[in-house]
Amino acid sequence: MRIMLCCLLVVACGGNPGPENAAPVPGGPASPMRVFDRTLHALDVNGTRLVYRLSGDSGATPVVFVHGTLGDLKSWSGQENAFAQVYRVLVYSRRYHPPNPQVNDDQVYSPKLHAEDLAALLLTLDIAPAHIVGSSYGAYTALQLARDHPQLVRSLVLAEPPVFSLLTGSESGDSARRAFYTRTLDPARAAFARGDSVGGLRLFYDGESVRGAFDRLPAAVRAELLAHAFEMRHELLAERAQYLPTISCAELGRITTPVLLVRGERSPRLFQLISDELARCLQNDTTVTIPGAGHPPNAGNPSYYNQVVARFFMTH
Repeated sequence: MRIMLCCLLVVACGGNPGPENAAPVPGGPASPMRVFDRTLHALDVNGTRLVYRLSGDSGATPVVFVHGTLGDLKSWSGQENAFAQVYRVLVYSRRYHPPNPQVNDDQVYSPKLHAEDLAALLLTLDIAPAHIVGSSYGAYTALQLARDHPQLVRSLVLAEPPVFSLLTGSESGDSARRAFYTRTLDPARAAFARGDSVGGLRLFYDGESVRGAFDRLPAAVRAELLAHAFEMRHELLAERAQYLPTISCAELGRITTPVLLVRGERSPRLFQLISDELARCLQNDTTVTIPGAGHPPNAGNPSYYNQVVARFFMTH
């Protein structure tokens, strides 16, 4: 039955053809997708208030989606309802991210902080162990959770976490890392430090895509990004050693949790290099490239991404 439901999930996602050797589709049209309650809830955990939504049957295996920088629980709109057809799905906004309260709590923005928030949320909602799906900084958070609280994690899906320390071992990798710091992180941090939130967001967004990309966005999309200025200020002004902590290859090699690595075909070279290093250090051969997608890959080609992740869950 579980395999049948997962196959239905694949069909329900629709869109482009899936990966090679995708799970066979049962005969006949796919069942109509159920629509779940969209009500948001909030919990006070680990000294902060987190807004979240739970969907799907209460007895189903839990799946938790962890968004990245300039994101929130809406970042998983292409995944939430589709996976809730089969799983108990949790989406939430990490600390400082909208619609959470804008509170200056004197905490340092770090994977450690967000992983502890997530651990407290999982335990309070009693949905562990769970499949943890992370994108960008959310993948960094998921990785930290697996290191600190492996008993809460059933499996990991990691899409392009910014573990820049992994690039220092090669000349080409370190060159890409230093260029990103010089052209993107440092100027964006300086803009936020002088109170220029728009300039800081523009520099960061363009640095992860192409120069001028921010100004070419529709006004409504730019406004949505500007709503994240509070969290971006916390993020970029944090002590960098804590915001982007070093994780050694040896430390990654000690992780025993099953991991699926996902990358976007059109993602910046920096993230491609990090994905290569993660695969090497984790001794992981389960890496999938999402065709036509950039960073983050779940947004660029959700149907293919959903099929890949569903197949991984079926065997874990």
